[in-house]
Amino acid sequence: MAPNWFKKKRDKSPPPKAPPQPDEAAAVAPSMEAIDETEAPKDCANSAVVAADRQDNTQSPKKEGSPTTTSPDDAPAEKKGGGMFARLKSGLSKTREILTTDVDELFLGRKIVDDDMLEELEERLITADMGVKITMEIMNKISKKRSRIAGAKELRRILKEEILAYFDTLPVPAPEAAAKPHVVMVVGVNGVGKTTTIGKLAAHESGNGKKVLVVAADTFRAAAIEQIAIWAERAGADLVRHKDNADPAAVAYDGIDAAISRGTDTVFVDTAGRLHTKVNLMEEIKKIQRTLAKRLPGAPHEVLLILDATTGQNALSQAKIFNEALGVTGIALTKLDGTAKGGIVVSLCSSLNIPLKYIGVGEGVEDLQAFDPERFVEALF
Repeated sequence: MAPNWFKKKRDKSPPPKAPPQPDEAAAVAPSMEAIDETEAPKDCANSAVVAADRQDNTQSPKKEGSPTTTSPDDAPAEKKGGGMFARLKSGLSKTREILTTDVDELFLGRKIVDDDMLEELEERLITADMGVKITMEIMNKISKKRSRIAGAKELRRILKEEILAYFDTLPVPAPEAAAKPHVVMVVGVNGVGKTTTIGKLAAHESGNGKKVLVVAADTFRAAAIEQIAIWAERAGADLVRHKDNADPAAVAYDGIDAAISRGTDTVFVDTAGRLHTKVNLMEEIKKIQRTLAKRLPGAPHEVLLILDATTGQNALSQAKIFNEALGVTGIALTKLDGTAKGGIVVSLCSSLNIPLKYIGVGEGVEDLQAFDPERFVEALF
């Protein structure tokens, strides 16, 4: 079956609404103060990423003098109740709306799976960023089973089975090295949420009773050191920092020095965002990696790549180049709650031989979850 993403969509847009009256427009117009206000990261001390279901998600008040953050992933989340699966399902709501709602609509007025229905389903999978190759493979398998599909419920069941099969060969994350301190170097391009992810992981480790140290080796981005300092303080972690524009490798070296002398369990090394297409910038981050190994043989024990789900298939090219340069050992995929392209998870796992360790489905600490394929697929539908 050939792809049909050039197929003309039906016009389903609702009729235009009448413009609001002057008084009504004034009532709904937001104030400039509300638009300009940016809050600092929410309190994340003693929280856990992979914890038992929690009901309490109370947000701490903003601290005076906190620096303005620039990434959407750094903003505080709205209060959400429920357990970990409820958070996962809520975070994937945009992707689920494309897949589930449209699967139900495909059967309106139809009793069998015909060619038109298959073409529409194919379009939905591509829209969810499954990727052309995976979409075509799934569609070929569904086409062979079409005579046994009696309704939307059965079609969803088969879709779940086929999607879950792509996670069967997913490599298992290597167990943490026994080395102390355990050093994790966090990398990625600008704006993917590296600093925020470090803060959440540090909170998780602190919540498990471990002594954590954060190394502020992103010395170039404006307010980066102040931002990671807030996260480290609220996570109950130590911080090693230098002045702005200091040599990142020197900061990393001093960070390992401090971790060894203080008996730290886990070290997270924050790095400046690197455009994966810029060779000179990638060489700089390689220098940090070599410096860590020089001070502590075997370090870094993990190279965690942060990817932004909203970038879709571009995340694949980022992962390949970072992996070639640094030997990525794990991936954290952030901002799944902000996109309808949750299918990128399937594409990443099937295309790369790198474990997907974490997914971010919200802005709270509990919304950074250890990746579980079965729970993920269940939440999609």
